Amino acid sequence: MKIGKFTFLTTHYRRYQDFLFYGITLGIIVLSTWVAVQVTRQKKQQEQEILFTREIPVQEYTVGEKPIYVALSDAGIDKQQVARIVDKLSGVVNLRRLQKKDAYSVSVENGQLVMLLLSQGFKRYFVANVDGGLVAGVSDVELKTRVKTAAGSVHNSLFNSMLSQGLKQPLIMDFTDAFSWTIDFNTDTRNGDEYAALWEENFSPEGEIVSQDLLAASYKRAGSGDTTYAFYFEDEFYDETGKISKKMFLRSPISFRNYRISSHFSYGRLHPILNIRRPHLGIDYAAPVGTPVQAVADGTIKFAGRKGGFGNLVEIKHANNFTTMYAHLKSYGKGIKAGARVKQGQTVGYVGSTGLSTGPHLDFRIKEGNKFLDFLKMKNRNSAVRDVPAEKRKEFDELKVLYLKELNAAQAGKQKASAAEEPHEA
Repeated sequence: MKIGKFTFLTTHYRRYQDFLFYGITLGIIVLSTWVAVQVTRQKKQQEQEILFTREIPVQEYTVGEKPIYVALSDAGIDKQQVARIVDKLSGVVNLRRLQKKDAYSVSVENGQLVMLLLSQGFKRYFVANVDGGLVAGVSDVELKTRVKTAAGSVHNSLFNSMLSQGLKQPLIMDFTDAFSWTIDFNTDTRNGDEYAALWEENFSPEGEIVSQDLLAASYKRAGSGDTTYAFYFEDEFYDETGKISKKMFLRSPISFRNYRISSHFSYGRLHPILNIRRPHLGIDYAAPVGTPVQAVADGTIKFAGRKGGFGNLVEIKHANNFTTMYAHLKSYGKGIKAGARVKQGQTVGYVGSTGLSTGPHLDFRIKEGNKFLDFLKMKNRNSAVRDVPAEKRKEFDELKVLYLKELNAAQAGKQKASAAEEPHEA
C-alpha cells in the first residue's frame, strides 16, 4: 500500500510542483497589488492633507480701495520686502498710470509673498515667489469673438433708435460712416426708415466688449422702398453691385450723432444777434460743445485762427477751385495750421460758440471760386466710382450672399417681434 502511494507521488510530482509554483506566484501578485493600492491611497490622502494644510488665503482689493504697498504691509510682509515687490512690479507696469478701479489680489504665507496679481484693462501683471526669488511678468487676457446682428426702425432719430436696440455709439458711428457718401443722416432720415447691421465683436471672459467691427449694413427709406447696402471687403465698403462710390465731398462736416440743422443757406436771414436781415451763405449745424468737425474733402489749410464774427475759423482750399469754411469752433484739431494738408474725414476742430454766436453750433460754408454755394443742394460731387477688383469678384459675391442672409434674417426677426407686440382681438 505504501509502495503504491510512493509510486503515485513520484509519478505526479511534476504536476503538483507546477500547481504549487503557480499558486504561490498568484498569491504574491495579489498581495503585492493590494499593498500597492493601500500605499497609493495613503499617499493620495497625505497629499490632500498637505494641500489642505497649505491652502493660502487670497485678499482682493482695488487700487482706490487700498494701495498695493499698504495691502502687502497689512498682510505681514516687512518693509524691505514690500519695496522689492513693488519695484519688481514696476518693471512690468507703469504704477503711475494705475486707475482706482484696477483690481489686484495678494497671497501671503508666513510673512512671504506667494503671488501678487494685478488686472489692468485686458492684461494681467504678476509678481510671484519662485524658490525664494521674485519673478514678474505680464500676460494678455484671452479674448473671444462672436458675430451679432440688429435691426429696427427709425423713431425720431436714427441714433436713439439704434441705441435702444443695444448698439454702442462707436458702432453707430461706423454705420453712418459706411453711408457717408450717399446718406446725410442729419437731414435724410425719416420716421419709419429701416436699418440692419451685422458686426463682429471681441469680448473678454467676463463679457466686457473690447471692440466691434461693422461687416455689413442696410438702410431702407420709408415710402420709396429703396434700400442702400454697404458690405465691408478689402478695407472698404461696397454696395450690392460691387461698386464703391467715394465722392469729392462728404455729405456732412459732422458725423451723425443726433444733431440737427438750425439754419439753412439764405440771402435774407434775420441775424439772431444783430437783428438785421443779411445773407447767411452757409449752413448751421447745432451740436454740443466739443463735437468733432471733419474736413469734407482733401485739401490744404488756407487759414486757421480768430476771424471777427466767425470766431475761431478754419478755411480749407480744395481741388477744382473749391474752398470750405468751418466757423465758431471751440478749438482746433491736432496739427491744424496754415499750410497743413488734411484728408477727407480728418478732424479739423470742435464745435463751439466763439464769435457772433447765440449757442454752440458749426457754421459751415463752401464756395466755388468767389461764389458761395448751398451745400445741401449741390448735385455734382465729382463721383469717383471703383469696382471690386476682377480677381476678387467671386470672393466678394460669396461673402455678399452670407452678409445678405444675415441682414435679411435680422429684419425678419424684427418684423416678427413687432407683430408679436401688436394687440390682437380676443
